[in-house]
Amino acid sequence: MTEPASPRRQRPVLRAIGAIVGFFLLGFVLSALLLWPFAPVLTRGATPAELAAHPPALFVLGQGLILMVAFAAATWVVGVKALGLSAGELRWRTPLASARGFGIGLVLGILPAAVAMATGVFAAGATWSHDGGSFGQWVSQVGLTLLFLAPAALSEELMFRGLPMVVASRLIGRGAAVVLLSVLFAFAHIQNPDVTAAGIGNIVLAGIFLSLAFFSRGGMWTAFGAHLGWNVTLAALAAPVSGTPFDMPYIDYHMGSPAWLTGGAFGPEGGLIGTGVLALATVLVARWNRKEPT
Repeated sequence: MTEPASPRRQRPVLRAIGAIVGFFLLGFVLSALLLWPFAPVLTRGATPAELAAHPPALFVLGQGLILMVAFAAATWVVGVKALGLSAGELRWRTPLASARGFGIGLVLGILPAAVAMATGVFAAGATWSHDGGSFGQWVSQVGLTLLFLAPAALSEELMFRGLPMVVASRLIGRGAAVVLLSVLFAFAHIQNPDVTAAGIGNIVLAGIFLSLAFFSRGGMWTAFGAHLGWNVTLAALAAPVSGTPFDMPYIDYHMGSPAWLTGGAFGPEGGLIGTGVLALATVLVARWNRKEPT
């Protein structure tokens, strides 16, 4: 007959669950409080559906900054003050210098995104066309897009690969924590424009890829770089990012067909090409982690 769990065993489990729940509650409450006074400026009267389909650049930047600040504060309150976790345990201080870890992450994100789009050209008839504007305007817009998407990428890493990943890994093991939080990461995108079941599945895979980057020698910096590199590359090459379109001067990208292969209106994350590229990137990061243990 199985003995009931002892109070000593129950307390750490309940504490870990409470910490994760408290982290998300605190983060979202702070986000709401910070967003409330700026909402009229950021939304400019747009409905939630309009913001999801065509978010203004100011809204993308403002929302990303608010979420980043809120969940950074939640990390400090719950992770540092309540749980006593160090910067190293939260994977901010790692064997790789922050700049090098971030740079490696950028490469890990840029290359798969570019390969996915280029594969669409050869396998599904995707094309680029001139869309007005100059090359100089495109370069300037790419720089602005990087700055605007950086807070959003970092905020999602704080939410799904930061404190919750560290605490959940200690509670249920690294593999189970990676899968659980990657599923939650995908469901956070379920209201995105033109989302499909394949798109949600690929975002789960992207979450696993980013989780392995988080557990690499570059820690949070590499995960942040990979997330930002993937998003900015898709946007810079004029493809939708998780269903959100980006208007870029100079070029336009036509996804090709069939949609189940290319991702259609959801972008490369919604198609079988994206599945293959993300799976390959995940395997490569896993192999890198085995060669250079954390």
